[in-house]
Amino acid sequence: MPLLHDDVLRRLARARERLCDQVSDAPPLAELARAAGLSEKHFRRLFERAYGITPGRFSSELRIRRAKELLARGASVTEACMRAGYSSLGSFSSKFSLVTGRSPRCFAREARALGSVPVRLVSLYVPMCFVSDTSWLPRSLPGSGGGP
Repeated sequence: MPLLHDDVLRRLARARERLCDQVSDAPPLAELARAAGLSEKHFRRLFERAYGITPGRFSSELRIRRAKELLARGASVTEACMRAGYSSLGSFSSKFSLVTGRSPRCFAREARALGSVPVRLVSLYVPMCFVSDTSWLPRSLPGSGGGP
């Protein structure tokens, strides 16, 4: 499959950045396409080709990620719903449950219960690709008696 022209990639990248900057108030597809100088259909197709995901799904994933961050930091479910750009608590809860496998309330409760994770348990909560690079771990664990 041929690569996209540099100019088209730059315009798609600007649209993607705009989606990231305006998570809770994402611009409509028509507006993004117009700013990129493309038809809606062509914009959607090129965006998916460049990033492997449609603009709508990308925006939806950003909103759920934002809601997860808010819930983990102690926001109420209603506050997370509104600040992530949803206008309906019901549609937010349904989408959140579909994506994460748990309700927003359950996610918030679990996130608060975790609090800070002890270094020896970090592999249970951090992806293995990060755990395998041990350069970020402390040289000796507290209470291990070992030195650097």
